[in-house]
Amino acid sequence: MTKILSFLFCLVSFSFASAQIHEIGIFAGGSNYVGDVGPTTYIAPKDLAIGLLYKWNRSPRHAWRASFTQANIISNDIDSEAANRNQRGYKFKNSIKELSLGLEFNFFDFNLHNSGFLITPYVYTGLSYFSYDQLYVIDGETKVSDDDKSLAIPMTVGIKARISDNFVLGVESGVRYTFTDNLDGSNPDNDAYKSLRFGNLNSNDWYIFTGFTLTYTFGNKPCYCSY
Repeated sequence: MTKILSFLFCLVSFSFASAQIHEIGIFAGGSNYVGDVGPTTYIAPKDLAIGLLYKWNRSPRHAWRASFTQANIISNDIDSEAANRNQRGYKFKNSIKELSLGLEFNFFDFNLHNSGFLITPYVYTGLSYFSYDQLYVIDGETKVSDDDKSLAIPMTVGIKARISDNFVLGVESGVRYTFTDNLDGSNPDNDAYKSLRFGNLNSNDWYIFTGFTLTYTFGNKPCYCSY
């Protein structure tokens, strides 16, 4: 009976402790955008993006993840390979502040209770809520009409490795499909600017964050008992 109780105690302790492995850290890298102005290359980080992130590792294969990221997105028709955009010559700058929540899935076991070097590719998705400036273009100049908020679906791929007992280093790139077509001023919501709309009005804009993550791991270790 004593051995059974000891086993059950260790099992409960392990389950509880396993839920207590946390990561907190930073993201640093670059941002870019794809829409109706400038180049259409999806992975082309050029403007600074920084953020904070937190992970709650629920198992060696998945973790709940929350992050806040801030970045500028800047694009210019002059940098596009499309001749019609080069001739048009529009450009814009917008500011993105994003809160993202979702699930990160590891392709290999990433058990932070074990010692030694660990590495795995991973994917992340969930839902992002972000703020940005409502823009419009008049006489070739981009103007700000108001600030706005929208939703986006993040689709991130990356690879991470534990480089010491308490630090995990990763590199990732995440595209965001947004629910707005006006990060660039091409499709302002205000009907007063209806005549100023341009581009493909049936296709929403994207923004992309690419960079490095560095997280510090902490939390209780599991109970190792002899039976």
